[in-house]
Amino acid sequence: MGRMFDLGPATRKLAVLVSGVRDDQLQARTPCEGYTVGDLLDHIGGLSMAFTAAARKAPLEGMPDGPPQSSADNLAADWRESIPRQLEELAAAWSDPAAYEGQARAGGLTLPAQVAGMVALEESVLHGWDLARATGQPFDVDEDSAKVVFEFTSMAASSDQMSNREGLFGAVVDVPADAPMFDQALGLSGRDPKWSA
Repeated sequence: MGRMFDLGPATRKLAVLVSGVRDDQLQARTPCEGYTVGDLLDHIGGLSMAFTAAARKAPLEGMPDGPPQSSADNLAADWRESIPRQLEELAAAWSDPAAYEGQARAGGLTLPAQVAGMVALEESVLHGWDLARATGQPFDVDEDSAKVVFEFTSMAASSDQMSNREGLFGAVVDVPADAPMFDQALGLSGRDPKWSA
């Protein structure tokens, strides 16, 4: 069996951040170009369900095969409870060694299952940072998760992967070479570590 990823720390942190969003922040801008906080919350809920289904190798009932258009209008009335529940299910699904076998399908893409697990972790961490920055909440990331995010964003920023960045990350943001590893990962993902609402 190949490498497994522990999504627990990142998804628990993200769940706390989701629960901490106030109603008056739903229209606030985020580091994700064109996304409000409400749009980002919908995206987090959608990716949680998509990557849970990917881990279980099960089709996602009632969802389009491609990446859905995220919108605050899609948020369930109980999003502060339902999204954290979905994040918990996401972490549980990727704790099963079988999740990492073969291929997995999420967001209209078929990927090696191990890469899909890595993407699920990277998305949980980066969108946690996005949400924290947009809503003024504290953010920290455990060292293991930060290493995985740095590894993934480094691969995505390599010259042979530039065509695959479209729709996933923005243009690389220059970050000093002596900056913390997570700040470098943010820059590689197209985010400015100094971004503020």
